[in-house]
Amino acid sequence: MAIVKAVVKAVKVKLTAGRIADFQCPKGKTRAYLWCDAVKGLGVIATAAGAKSYIFQAKVKGKSMRLTIGDVGVWSIANAQAEARRLQIVIDTGNDPRQVKAEREAAKDAKAAALSTKEAREVITLGIAWPEYIAAMKPAWGALHLHDHVKAMQAGGEKRTRSRKLTAPGALASLATVRLVDLTPELVTAWAKVEGAKRPARARNARTLLSTFLNWCTAHPTYKAIVTSNAAQSKEAKKHLGKPQKKNDALQREQLPAWFKAVKQIGNPVISAYLQAMLLTGARPNELITVRWADVDFQWNSLTIKDKVEGLRVIPLTPYVAHLIVALPRRNEFVFSSLTAASGHLVEPRIAHDKACAVAGVDVTLHGLRRSFASLCEWIEMPGGIAAQIQGHKPQGVREQHYIRRPLDLLRMWHVKIEAWILEQAGIQFVPVQAGLRVVNS
Repeated sequence: MAIVKAVVKAVKVKLTAGRIADFQCPKGKTRAYLWCDAVKGLGVIATAAGAKSYIFQAKVKGKSMRLTIGDVGVWSIANAQAEARRLQIVIDTGNDPRQVKAEREAAKDAKAAALSTKEAREVITLGIAWPEYIAAMKPAWGALHLHDHVKAMQAGGEKRTRSRKLTAPGALASLATVRLVDLTPELVTAWAKVEGAKRPARARNARTLLSTFLNWCTAHPTYKAIVTSNAAQSKEAKKHLGKPQKKNDALQREQLPAWFKAVKQIGNPVISAYLQAMLLTGARPNELITVRWADVDFQWNSLTIKDKVEGLRVIPLTPYVAHLIVALPRRNEFVFSSLTAASGHLVEPRIAHDKACAVAGVDVTLHGLRRSFASLCEWIEMPGGIAAQIQGHKPQGVREQHYIRRPLDLLRMWHVKIEAWILEQAGIQFVPVQAGLRVVNS
C-alpha cells in the first residue's frame, strides 16, 4: 500500500486588530504563525512566552529568509503591510534586504563617526585627552611614573604643603589648551625652545611622555583620525632640548659620614629611612617606595620588592635596614607611608634628599644611590653576579643565565657584609641584638 503524505498549507487570513489580539501560541508548542492574505510573506509570530511580532518570509536567490519587522504593539497593521511590500520590492530588484540593511547601518555609523571625529578635531585639546590617557594607562604604571604624568600637566599656582611658595606649572602645561589637531612639529619645537632654556632635564622627560601619549592617540578609536603622526619626534625639538648628560654620580667612601649624618637629620623619619634603605639595598627608587608591610618577612629576614625585569624579586632583609623599617609607623599598608599623598606612600622624596645632599656637600641623585651601592660593593670584593642579583640586573653571560642559582642565604652573607662595611665607613656603630635591633652609637 502506498503511503500518502498529507500536505498542510498555511492558512492565510485577513489581519485585524481583534484577530491579532486573540491569537496565542497553543500549549505544548514554542511558537505559532498567523499569515496575512493580503500581502505576500507577511505574518504574525506568537511565542510560548506571550510575545507577538510581525515577520516577513520570502525566498532570496532560492533560499528561505525570515525577518522580524517589529512588535505588534508598536507597528500598526498598515505599516507592517507597507514594510512587507517594500521588502518584497527589494527582493524583486535582485537584492537581499539583510545586506541592504547592513550597508545602510554601516553608512549611518560611518557618517556618525565622521561627525564625531569632526567635532573632536574642533574641541579636543591636549589637556582634555591627557586625563583620559592617564586613566587608561594607570593600571600598568608605577606610582612615580603616574606622578610624572600628573606633574607634567599641572597648571601650577597651588599652595604647597610645607612651603609658602606656589607650585610651578608643569613642563607640558603651556600646551594644555592646544587642540590635538594643532599639535604640529613646529609647535612642539617652539615649546622645546622655551622649556629647554628653563629646565632642560624636565623638558626632555616631558617630551618623552608627550611622544608616548601621541603614539597612544594613533591607536585610539577617536583620536587616531586626528593624530596621524608623532609631532614630539621632531628632530628640531630634540635639538633644542639637548642630550642628557651621562650620570656618573655616586657616593665615595669618604663621603658616607657626611651623607648619613645629613640624611638622618631629615625631619621626616619615613623619608630618612627610605633614603638609607635605598643606599643599602641598591634598589631602584620606584621599587622600594611601594614596598608593603606584607612584603617584609622579619622571621626569615627577606624583603619582596617589585622588579623591572622579573616582576618581583626577593632580597635579604639586612639587620640595619630591618632596624629602620621596624621603627616606622604602621599608618597603612605601605612601609614608606605618607599621610598627604593620594597613593598612601612617598611620592617625591627627591626634594628632601637634595636638601640633605646640599648640607652634606655631596651631589648625588636618587638613582645615584643605586649606583653607589654597586660601586661600594667593589671594596669588599663582592662577586659581581651577587651584587647584580640583589639589585635586580639581568644575568650576564650563559653561565649566569642558565647555571647559577644562588639561595637567599648566600645573598644574605654578602649583603650583610656590605651593609656592615658601609656603616663602618659612615661611622655608625650598629649592633643587632637578640631581643631586637637598635643603634648603639651614631
